[in-house]
Amino acid sequence: MKKRGLLALAAAVVAASAGSPAFAEGDPARGEKVFRKCKACHTVAQGAKHKVGPNLYGVIGRRAGAAEGYRRYSKGLKTAGFAWDAELLDRYLTSPRKMIEGGRMVFPGLKKARDRADVIAYLMRAAK
Repeated sequence: MKKRGLLALAAAVVAASAGSPAFAEGDPARGEKVFRKCKACHTVAQGAKHKVGPNLYGVIGRRAGAAEGYRRYSKGLKTAGFAWDAELLDRYLTSPRKMIEGGRMVFPGLKKARDRADVIAYLMRAAK
């Protein structure tokens, strides 16, 4: 690819990612409120017990399908082969079943980018 083509491609990637909520700063206080939708199935505190879903304390940086002591992961999550970061979590929270084939999470996702960014900020703050 010629230099001009590489520059155009790089500019397109930067432009596309600039509006992405995964790169935006979320509001952890607001994210805690949005997370109430998740509390029926998830905890988010160090040492907290798992519920129907795994404890999400420290999820950012953790390998998918690998929360210690949680044994109810779908095959899709157990074999996903990645560690969670803000961008992947944003994609997952948009539509969990579309991202992980055969996933067990029944929650349909958070459609608002702002809600996802806030929940991600909350999860990041909770793990500090």
